[in-house]
Amino acid sequence: MGFGTFDGIHEGHMDFFRQLKELGDKLYIVVARDKNVKISKCRPPKHKEEERYEALKKIKLIDKILLGHKDHFYQCLVDHQPDVIGLGYDQKADTKVLKVKFPHIKVVRLKPYQPEKYKSSLLK
Repeated sequence: MGFGTFDGIHEGHMDFFRQLKELGDKLYIVVARDKNVKISKCRPPKHKEEERYEALKKIKLIDKILLGHKDHFYQCLVDHQPDVIGLGYDQKADTKVLKVKFPHIKVVRLKPYQPEKYKSSLLK
């Protein structure tokens, strides 16, 4: 399972999906809600959550796309019980909290893919 805003899919995202897919049998992607993107990034996303969700449907590597919970960040982990969570090299996530709350889930930090070129904050 992987998480993100995915506000304009680029090659860095595609590499993220490929790395995630190698970690398990099925790839579940959780799309951040507009409200939560605004909180975490201090700005709203360029594209609405429904548009970002629809854009991900075109990516064959992904087995299931989920919208994140509006109020409970960890709810998708409770509901879907993934074996592995893949975090992007620059994703802010408290891995200690994840390991305490979900000791059965393996947490893997993924490698960057040309971050000087394919980083969402650089692509406008």
